Amino acid sequence: MGAAVALRGGDTHGGNIHAAAAALGKRPTALLDFSASINPLGLPSKVRRMLIREEKYLIGHYPDPDCGSLRRALASRWKLSPGHFIIGNGSTELIHLLPRALHIRSALVMGPTFSEYGSALNLAGAKVRLVSAVRQDGYRPPLQKAVRWIQSEGRRNRSSAAVFLCNPNSPTGQVCESDELAGFVGRLDRAGAWLILDETFMDYCNILSILPVLTRYPRVIVLRSFTKFYALPGLRIGYSVCAPSIAEMLRRYQPTWSVNGLAQAAAEAAMNDRQYVRRSLAYMDRERTRFSKLLVDIPGLRVFPSHANFLLLELPEFYRSRNVAESLKREGILIRDCSGVPGLTPRSIRVAVRTRRENDRMVSALRQLLRKIP
Repeated sequence: MGAAVALRGGDTHGGNIHAAAAALGKRPTALLDFSASINPLGLPSKVRRMLIREEKYLIGHYPDPDCGSLRRALASRWKLSPGHFIIGNGSTELIHLLPRALHIRSALVMGPTFSEYGSALNLAGAKVRLVSAVRQDGYRPPLQKAVRWIQSEGRRNRSSAAVFLCNPNSPTGQVCESDELAGFVGRLDRAGAWLILDETFMDYCNILSILPVLTRYPRVIVLRSFTKFYALPGLRIGYSVCAPSIAEMLRRYQPTWSVNGLAQAAAEAAMNDRQYVRRSLAYMDRERTRFSKLLVDIPGLRVFPSHANFLLLELPEFYRSRNVAESLKREGILIRDCSGVPGLTPRSIRVAVRTRRENDRMVSALRQLLRKIP
């Protein structure tokens, strides 16, 4: 079942290009960042035009504390009422609100996964257990492993127990099928436990999202982000979708004006750029397949299938991800060292899917590096 864990260990977030640049004595723009999984098509054109047109107004006034316009746009997109939505300073703010607002005392985290869930739960004083997918099964989400915990802990700590599940999962890229997830949610509901379902990467496979049927599941809270798909990491904006009564309770734990005006306007413009959405999906489907095939051809390198905009790789035997990450960094290429992620191996790395030229450079650098004696 797994023991109580802190879920941090040596795990760090990707995307800290500033620290890497300072360590190398280079400008951040001189580095190629495969450690952060951001849409390689860059900022949507509608966002660029909006920022030019509205910049003075958005910076010169306080932002809407209720994020009303964005919530209405999201409500229209998902055919729900605006009351179902709460906007946050990135989904990370919401991850940290949830354990406190829901008074979570016991939680199961489905790993290997994003370290921030464990951090938020530990800070809130919750008892945390990790149940991990296994390498031999391709890191398929371990839903069946969680059933025993649900039946015991969920009933024993009714209304204060929660399961955290990232779908598609980072850093493995695996996703739950709709029928399988529906059965799992039903078990949670009967046990009286919460499901915190992080759909940060679901924009790449929205057909599998739970949002179209969310009203069937009052104890499910969905997390979403504008960071990954819409390439807005610097603006820090995400949202949660849940029962209106839960959303209202979460808002009481938020600081006033936690989401700035530029972020709100950019998010709304981005989600309305349908051409950008179509181009992004077509590009990722094509380039992820091409990139994967090139990586598979590197002797000894294992490439796990992914439904997101990144790939989990396992280095050949005797290589260590920490050493490979450091070697690539000296060449100006950043990757995600996943050796500190509980449930993964010391040979695990994650790479974003970037532009065709950048991906070719990564393949070439990795191929050359792995020819050397580890």
